[in-house]
Amino acid sequence: MTPNTSSQPTASVGTVSAQVADGIATVSFAHPKGNSLPGALLQKLAAEITTQGANPAATVIVLRSEGSGPFCAGASFEELTAVTDAAVGAKFFAGFSKVILAMIRAPKFVITRVHGKAAGGAVGLIAASDYSLAVNSAQAKLSELAIGIGPFVVGPVIEKKIGLAAFSAMAVDADWRDATWCERHGLYSKVYDIAPALDAAVDSLAVTLANSNPEAMAALKKLFWSGTEKWDTLLAERAAMSGSLVLSDFTRSAIAQFRK
Repeated sequence: MTPNTSSQPTASVGTVSAQVADGIATVSFAHPKGNSLPGALLQKLAAEITTQGANPAATVIVLRSEGSGPFCAGASFEELTAVTDAAVGAKFFAGFSKVILAMIRAPKFVITRVHGKAAGGAVGLIAASDYSLAVNSAQAKLSELAIGIGPFVVGPVIEKKIGLAAFSAMAVDADWRDATWCERHGLYSKVYDIAPALDAAVDSLAVTLANSNPEAMAALKKLFWSGTEKWDTLLAERAAMSGSLVLSDFTRSAIAQFRK
């Protein structure tokens, strides 16, 4: 089959692209700064996942990033430091919520390939996956408290995926967790020693799911994410919390120290 492809460059540096072949929609994102996700890229990513969720040619969605470095360094630090009022702050922090909602509401399984480190909002994207596969060097951390805020927007999906105790541990101790810890607590479904083994496993699972019953998978997905029906409101409230908090003197000072 000849794959259908689309590519969406953002106004800022970075790209989101999609390729569909044999029932598998592969959605990729890239950014030169550690595959970080500025607001424009998050908007494109949410839109592409929604598009592929409605695409009759796709039965399963694979989410991945490009390169051999981090899977995703989280939100754009430059945009964070440019927040000047609560409304701008709420919009900034709502970026990851749009992708999370697109992932959990797509009527197809979303498999995420984690080839490297994941920080901040990236952990939320992994948690919003229906199944995630990672390489053993793929450490993860919630870094928000280190700069004076907290993982408020991504918190609900991470807590639902790994439980309150493990989420609390990640939020309080904002340090790296190794892939073994992530697999033990359910953030990663499976971990592989090397990238080729990871890619082989992603491909194999995607092919299996592309040939599975779409109605059965859609019904299972509704079960997986039951209880999230009011998350539009919840995540908007959480974004507003973060948007106000980032303007505090404490957080501004913490960000300045972090930049040094």
